[in-house]
Amino acid sequence: MAETITTQQQLGGWEKPDLDLSNADWQSGSQGAGDVQIAFVEGFIAMRNGGRPESPSLIFTPAEWRAFVRNARHGEFDLT
Repeated sequence: MAETITTQQQLGGWEKPDLDLSNADWQSGSQGAGDVQIAFVEGFIAMRNGGRPESPSLIFTPAEWRAFVRNARHGEFDLT
């Protein structure tokens, strides 16, 4: 039987640490359940689903966050 060797390749540009978010100060843009929450941790911005806080968080660098917010303000992510 042939052996299979699996190597894990790092995604290009993925230079983000595995942040400890257990004590993060999560901020919400609204009071509704399931809203998006953000936290500023160790120079990065974490985003999570407030309705499912146990689910994985997205991690942004400050430059990525600025680009995301700028594009959202200009309607790039509008689904209507």
